[in-house]
Amino acid sequence: METQQLIINDIKPFDISTEIKEVQLIFNQLTYTHVPVKKDGVYIGCISETDAYCFEPSKRLSDFQYALEPFFVRENTNWLDILEAFALNHCTIIPVLDSKNEYIGYYELSDIMNLFNNTPFLNEAGGIIVVEKGSRDYSFSEICQIVESNDARVLGAFVSKIENDIVQATIKIGHEGMNAIVQTFRRYNYTIVSNHEEDKFLDDLKERSNYLDKYLNI
Repeated sequence: METQQLIINDIKPFDISTEIKEVQLIFNQLTYTHVPVKKDGVYIGCISETDAYCFEPSKRLSDFQYALEPFFVRENTNWLDILEAFALNHCTIIPVLDSKNEYIGYYELSDIMNLFNNTPFLNEAGGIIVVEKGSRDYSFSEICQIVESNDARVLGAFVSKIENDIVQATIKIGHEGMNAIVQTFRRYNYTIVSNHEEDKFLDDLKERSNYLDKYLNI
């Protein structure tokens, strides 16, 4: 996906000599978490809104250069890597530098999220299934094989959780009849985390449980 057309340049980086009160004033007018800062015309990092409001208004950014966060992406960075940069830095804007390390603008989180919203993972009709398996035992090739062997399409898949050597994968499937896929995952020793109305395995367990309760109450 092309992202260069989403670069915004209406905010110029603050010079390192700017007084904190000016930075605070800008944050009062914006909804961003960070704003870029430059020194001698070169981008050196971002000042966060939280830090700006903690500093003395009469001082300058140069007094708090240690607090600047030097994150950025390149103008040709893949949109998924850009999205990852947003998540890692807990920010709503990401400065963009060219190949010469010159500041050319920034990406806004909402614009990059809109790219994700337009992927088949979100805007194609289908169902979501969440499975778990040991980190040494699962593979995406196997997951895709299980889905496609049941005449369904994989619209997207990602690792949604890793904990105690257990990997959780979320799969978007272009197929509403989930029961056969769910049962195949179980045969391959995957644990089904998501709930599915068509899951006959769970229905059978409920029926057996109800039968056992009736038997015990006789």
